Amino acid sequence: MTTGTTSGRIELTIGGMTCASCAARVERKLNKLEGVTASVNYATEKAKVEYPEGVSTEDLIATVEQAGYTAEPPQPPRSERDPAAGETEDDTLRPLRQRLFTSVALAIPVVAMAMIPALQFTYWQWLSLTLAAPVVVYGGWPFHKAAWTNLRHGAATMDTLVSLGTIAAFGWSLWALFLGSAGEPGMTHGFEFSMTRSDGSANIYLEAAAGVTAFILAGRYFEARSKRRAGAALRALLELGAKEVSVVRDGQEERIPVDALAEGDVFVVRPGEKIATDGVVTEGTSAVDASMLTGESVPVEVGPGDTVVGATVNAGGRLLVRATRIGADTQLAQMARLVEEAQTGKAEAQRLADRISGVFVPVVITLAAATLGFWLGTGGGAAAAFTAAVAVLIIACPCALGLATPTALMVGTGRGAQLGILIKGPEVLESTRRIDTIVLDKTGTVTTGTMVLAEVRTTEGVTEEEVLRLAGALEDSSEHPVARAIAAGARQRAGRLGTAEDFTNVPGLGVQGVVDGHAVLVGRPGLLADWSQHLTPELERAMARAAERGHTAVAVGWDGAARAVITVADQVKSGSAAAVARFKELGLRPILLTGDGEAVARTVAAEVGIDEVIAEVLPQDKVDIVRRLQGEGRTVAMAGDGVNDAAALAQADLGLAMGTGTDVAIEASDLTLVRGDLRVAADAIRLARSTLATIKGNLVWAFAYNVAALPLAAVGLLTPMIAGAAMAFSSVFVVSNSLRLRRFRPYDRDGAAAP
Repeated sequence: MTTGTTSGRIELTIGGMTCASCAARVERKLNKLEGVTASVNYATEKAKVEYPEGVSTEDLIATVEQAGYTAEPPQPPRSERDPAAGETEDDTLRPLRQRLFTSVALAIPVVAMAMIPALQFTYWQWLSLTLAAPVVVYGGWPFHKAAWTNLRHGAATMDTLVSLGTIAAFGWSLWALFLGSAGEPGMTHGFEFSMTRSDGSANIYLEAAAGVTAFILAGRYFEARSKRRAGAALRALLELGAKEVSVVRDGQEERIPVDALAEGDVFVVRPGEKIATDGVVTEGTSAVDASMLTGESVPVEVGPGDTVVGATVNAGGRLLVRATRIGADTQLAQMARLVEEAQTGKAEAQRLADRISGVFVPVVITLAAATLGFWLGTGGGAAAAFTAAVAVLIIACPCALGLATPTALMVGTGRGAQLGILIKGPEVLESTRRIDTIVLDKTGTVTTGTMVLAEVRTTEGVTEEEVLRLAGALEDSSEHPVARAIAAGARQRAGRLGTAEDFTNVPGLGVQGVVDGHAVLVGRPGLLADWSQHLTPELERAMARAAERGHTAVAVGWDGAARAVITVADQVKSGSAAAVARFKELGLRPILLTGDGEAVARTVAAEVGIDEVIAEVLPQDKVDIVRRLQGEGRTVAMAGDGVNDAAALAQADLGLAMGTGTDVAIEASDLTLVRGDLRVAADAIRLARSTLATIKGNLVWAFAYNVAALPLAAVGLLTPMIAGAAMAFSSVFVVSNSLRLRRFRPYDRDGAAAP
């Protein structure tokens, strides 16, 4: 953190924002400071600030606080398992959830009694008051508090309308009950849709006050739950690292926490263990599975002098590694920073309702005050004046506006969950409409990410079954991923495997042993050459073809001669080609992006129908490529499954994570495909676009209803009761429109869009 008068950049965590207009207010206040450039993201509750010499971070924090909000330097992300991690998601959402459930439970009978005359028993109005009071006071407290804070700073937001509308409805009901005739025994609450002026002293509007509070609380709860996940990708990254390490000191192994590891320490990594931190191998050879970080489908052979990366898995022998980078300098930590920067740098998810409220709220308040003044000034009487003013506030109370997004989102995400699609929030939907390019990670997304037996080439007189029976038996004794793929394929194709004896692993070359009386060699051609078993021209061509296609090939020999070449490869998923075709139908340009070699990438791309390939890229390069495409004016979707994809998923305008992938990729993405089937990505984009269209339709209706009804309320032609009924109808329309999303149908298995 930079403090004092030194110029620099800082990221502040902003508290107290309740809508996008709050973020805009904070941004304006910060940018008024001379030389300060600030960008406030409501979705992540972060402010990126660049400030000149002479402005301190204390000045920045004080400016935010003067605007009515809180600011502090962000705390470093902590692991979920860390007891010092602070509040969990449940801790932060519990108060809001309790407030919501309490309000809903109390509001339902209030609304039912007001809307159904048969339920209006003697003194029912007093029971309504008893039930509605806690909803308005306790349930609506966050809105009242935010409205008061904004009022003190001369601002108005959606909270202002909610607070004013509910307090006005509740206050008028109290007046009607205690000073009017609404509290008399036998009072009923019928609907009279007549354009007649009334003083309203016999009507109560408790259902409007309680119902609006409950509805808006529901929207806030689901929004808060979605926003709380913003930092989950960073916590998931930290979970990948090893927690303890065996360090060698004075010739003795000592088990210590990874945090206590120092640069230059030598530590032990046994087969199956995670490498504790970035370092250099000093002793031992092994195959390291780096797919979690690099996306490489084939484990990398390492030996003395080779570098290894923290959080990768030792898939083979015992290694001694000297730590070269620890803590914040490791590749894992750097990737965490990439994810955080990409998330924070996303375009601000401006809600349409919030943008409308920037103009709508002040207009409504002004109109209500003008209505009150007009009626008082023309001798209409205090009761009629307050009736008209309250009707303006109630008809303008943004119930339908508040429901427009959460109801469509709930139905759309619910339908998505049934289809194996998880949509994180409404900000995701804005991106899907504009997407024109989709970048596909290869390993685990287009392909399975698992090595499988692809091909067996034999010399004359040797059968494939014989090769697999002998080579499979020998490889079955090895833990190397390529060996496991050969053994699994051999068992599937040849059935019974032979029995291996005198098994020996030759580091970096292959394995040897005796199977059913045959001395068998499996590995690099150099291993066979050491035993004077040279490949025939046909087998050499098979090795060359495998290399050209980016596949992994091993030679097999026994009884003094090279007999076969076995090829293993990462397998393309069965639905990938169909998925690419569907993307093209949706107007998207597919691009294959991978850390694998050019040959592998071109082979896979040709198989699935992708023309553009970008290969041999590092994790940070993936982010740069997404940024470059965005810089060309493209709106980019990114589909991936590994940690190496997480930063690019967060940087992309739309991130799609395969549910079969890592937690960090899923948390950094916007859409998650639970089944890991790329074909579902096309359905996800269609569903997201349909949900967005529904939200926009809801907002158009809700806003049009307000615009049409406000003048009627202002001239006294709508009583607060009718205003409440109209508001309820608007809400019912919005909910009904949202429920249409339940009929969304995915593509059928042949690729056609269902009706």
